[in-house]
Amino acid sequence: MSSLGLCCLLFISVSVCYWVPAHCYADGKVTKVCGSMEPHHGAPGQTTASPYHLATNTTTFNPGDHIKVVLSGTSYFEGFLLEARDAANQSSVSTIGTFTLTNPNRTQLLTCNKQQWGTHKDYVPIVHHNPCKNITQTICLFFIRMKHVTVVAHYSVFWVKLPGPIIYRHGTTTPSILPGPVRFNSDGCGESKSCLLDPPGCDPQDSHCFFLSMTTDRPDKMSVTFELSGPAEGYVAFALSWDTWMGNDDVYMCVKDGDRVSVSAAFVSGRTHPDDQTQSGISSVLWRLADGVIQCRFSRPVKLADQEPGRYDLDQEYFLFLASGHAQYGKVRKHSQQPLVSSHRKRVTGPPQVLTGSRGPTIMKMHGALMLIAWMLTGSVGTFIASFYKCDWPNQTLLGQKVWFQVHRGLMMLTVTLTVVAFCLPFLYRKGWSKHAGVHPYLGCCVVALSLLQPVLAVFRPHPDSHRRFIFNWAHWGLGSVTETVAVAAMFLGTRQSSLLLPQPWATHILIAYVTWLASFRLLLLIHKRFYLKKCRETFMKLIVNSGSFVKSIILAVLALGNTGLLVALLSSIVEI
Repeated sequence: MSSLGLCCLLFISVSVCYWVPAHCYADGKVTKVCGSMEPHHGAPGQTTASPYHLATNTTTFNPGDHIKVVLSGTSYFEGFLLEARDAANQSSVSTIGTFTLTNPNRTQLLTCNKQQWGTHKDYVPIVHHNPCKNITQTICLFFIRMKHVTVVAHYSVFWVKLPGPIIYRHGTTTPSILPGPVRFNSDGCGESKSCLLDPPGCDPQDSHCFFLSMTTDRPDKMSVTFELSGPAEGYVAFALSWDTWMGNDDVYMCVKDGDRVSVSAAFVSGRTHPDDQTQSGISSVLWRLADGVIQCRFSRPVKLADQEPGRYDLDQEYFLFLASGHAQYGKVRKHSQQPLVSSHRKRVTGPPQVLTGSRGPTIMKMHGALMLIAWMLTGSVGTFIASFYKCDWPNQTLLGQKVWFQVHRGLMMLTVTLTVVAFCLPFLYRKGWSKHAGVHPYLGCCVVALSLLQPVLAVFRPHPDSHRRFIFNWAHWGLGSVTETVAVAAMFLGTRQSSLLLPQPWATHILIAYVTWLASFRLLLLIHKRFYLKKCRETFMKLIVNSGSFVKSIILAVLALGNTGLLVALLSSIVEI
């Protein structure tokens, strides 16, 4: 854009204030939210189409003009907040110009950054004083926001920063919002630049590819150019971290805000939203938003002139985090899946190399693997033997006990051990209870409790000839069936946990195949038991017992092999994430 280029982009947001324990401002003095423009009403902003419209009395202007802004809609609104900001700096919260109220009885002025803006109460027209006299290379950005109320118990309705018309200065051509198209690929990875890709070898033009590259600018090597790409669902970001844990990280974000993209840096302390977003030190910014892909390119000095807290020098070694997620009105939300973390530390200015990483922490991979082994193999086969093999191998013993009993007891003891060990690992990883894992951890607690109850119940089982033995038999069978059912449900939910997100729907299909496989074999042996071995008594003909045992041994072997194959398929996906 030319040095005289000047445009105004209007944004509107509508909000409601209702009676909840939250930060509402009935008097309209909402100074505390001048920066975010997001009301603290205990609910997120609306994502549906707004019923309100913002219009101006002109599409062009000269410096010093008064621009009349009219806000209208199809329904009543309670209040609004109107600001003007610099559109050249998407992350800026500095305001520009002043407003004149057309009806002070219905509107009031609010001081934000030493500028006055209209706010609250019902509203139709308001006049903005353009401050841009003698200012060059400036884009003036309006943010209009008002409130709409539908008073329903515990329900909020508000819109934040909805886009409005663009106003241009007389004598200028329409500026390009995008400074220039930016397309990049993985060519040169490992040769002229360092790259981190997920999945490995993917194309940055692909909407399923996460890509980060770092190139030390020559010949002075005093700055580094970063390229960042990912799905255009909201934002893609990377961080420089001293360890593999989120917290105390230098973060760089490429954030979608409507049809625009902002690039900024921030510091993350703990598992929180980025603090104090800034564009300090970031230059040569280019971005592209098309074909379901968001891409950004920018440069940053190796050492910042004014060392800011939380901003790291690039000549040190760091773990690299690569994350993505949704953004609402340009504000990032929690990442949609576990960040990709490089397998080792990397010096940003070091020799070019192709980096690898993982989205699954090792300790969580161990948790998933142990639980799958416990309930897809040892527990599954152990309960299967107890259900259908009590009459087999009648003339053989193992360590003084019947073969089926010893095998069943050994497999179930191993299942309980694996379950308890696996259960402890997420607590070590999270350092407490996971608040965002849904029902899965509750089901896990039930599985552990029921699993530990079974051996306790077995200690007090009556003698086989006792008249109370049937009580134990039914309780043992019922408890085991419930435990196995809950464990399978926990496995289905576990494959979708952000800390160990397996490929979908592939992982779910594998578990469905496992359940179908197991149910088929149980049905097969129920039919076999009905027609061949109705009762387990010594009066059975030896030929029938032997032939039945042989067929059932083959069935058991096939079942175990099938379970193992499905288990290996899931374990391989855990290793790859």
